[in-house]
Amino acid sequence: PAKEVYGAQPPIELIRQWFDHQAWYDRKTFEFRNIVDVTLCGVMGPPGGGRVALTNRFMRHLNFLAFPEMGYDSLSLIFSTILSGWFAHNFTNHMETFGDVVPKFVKATHAVYSSVLKELLPTPAKAHYAFNLRDLSKVFQGVLMGDVKSLTTLQDVCRIWIHECMRVFSDRLINDEDREWFRKLLSLQLQENFEI
Repeated sequence: PAKEVYGAQPPIELIRQWFDHQAWYDRKTFEFRNIVDVTLCGVMGPPGGGRVALTNRFMRHLNFLAFPEMGYDSLSLIFSTILSGWFAHNFTNHMETFGDVVPKFVKATHAVYSSVLKELLPTPAKAHYAFNLRDLSKVFQGVLMGDVKSLTTLQDVCRIWIHECMRVFSDRLINDEDREWFRKLLSLQLQENFEI
């Protein structure tokens, strides 16, 4: 919620009052109404992109559970295992074509994801530019759902990878400048990893 002149956030202050006193005042009868059997559970993101920091008076009542971002090695192991299994199951006759392609796809996809996270930050006008690990997994999920019969060359697999990256990331972009930046990013990754 937006802060008022003195820095308070009225909706949050009402919740804080319940934490402090387990009750609210009835505005008509001025009675103190006790609230019982209530549990509050919430999820927050860091301030920025339209989110504001909450006051310490409110935050003192909460327990925090935070998860750090997974490193490249962990992500690479997870997605390499999934992609390797898919290639081994579906392309047993073409393993000479696709043998060393898995690490390249994982590296390229992670590079795209990292660049998008760093460069396309959420702002009030672009609040939906909030990318997370789910978006990275959607790219791989989309590639795995491709029609195996039509994927016979490396170019075919790259084409479906480009399509999934565009679907997951580029479809959210709201202006031509961001879309052009993303197209150049994909071209760079294709040149660096696949020499296409």
